[in-house]
Amino acid sequence: MHMRFIGAVLMAMLALPAPAQQAATQPKRPDTIEGRPNFNGVWQSLNTAYWDLEAHSATALDDFWKMGAIAAIPAGNTVVKSGTIPYLPAALEQRNKNRAGWPATDPEAKCFMLGVPRVTYHNMPFQILQGGSKDDLLMVYPFEATNRVIHMTDHTPPPIDTWMGKSDGSWDGKVLVVTTTGQNELTWFDRAGNFHSADLKVTERFKLIDSTHIWYEATIEDPQTYSKPWTIEMPLYRLIDDHAQLLEHKCVPFADKLLYQDLMGIK
Repeated sequence: MHMRFIGAVLMAMLALPAPAQQAATQPKRPDTIEGRPNFNGVWQSLNTAYWDLEAHSATALDDFWKMGAIAAIPAGNTVVKSGTIPYLPAALEQRNKNRAGWPATDPEAKCFMLGVPRVTYHNMPFQILQGGSKDDLLMVYPFEATNRVIHMTDHTPPPIDTWMGKSDGSWDGKVLVVTTTGQNELTWFDRAGNFHSADLKVTERFKLIDSTHIWYEATIEDPQTYSKPWTIEMPLYRLIDDHAQLLEHKCVPFADKLLYQDLMGIK
């Protein structure tokens, strides 16, 4: 009788779906940290915003024809709330020039830091490290080994413009609000040439929907470039596999031929 009972238990355990077995062995993830939503984890967007924030069709990259169908831009829906970016006329002309010169004109191709908000929806995941309710947060990104501190108490203006600017954080109830200023004018928002000036102000809102989903919004303000503020929105997904981690992408050597082709005698 005893052996039959043990056998029945073993059979029941084997019949459990994998998530149920893991739940029995892994500690439960805390929903909050000192009363604040728990944003710790590795997160990633699953869309084509890094190609183009606006709606776009699948497009061939004719300069890379030897790669066939591999070298093609995938179609995507807009992540801009209003549908399109409200460019001023002169700025729209510059966007078109940026787009015509891609990829050589893209700061990403040159291994420059991506800036905010592009770094959030890049096609590589990123990690949020969160401590106590009053502690600064850290966001870490594989591309160009980038990281940024979310300053929760030091809200002094940035002393100079930089690639990533200065990010100041606050809590709006259960929503993490991050305002970034002091970015230089050299970064883009995507591979489609969408850009900004040094007057850029980005206000991000991270709202935890549940333990594996964040609703992300970023409002863009730049009166030199746009006729009015505009907002992008998208979900972010937490990677839940046992080996979820960031892998370095130190891209400087990959950009040498593009940046120094004249010195290297490359045609």
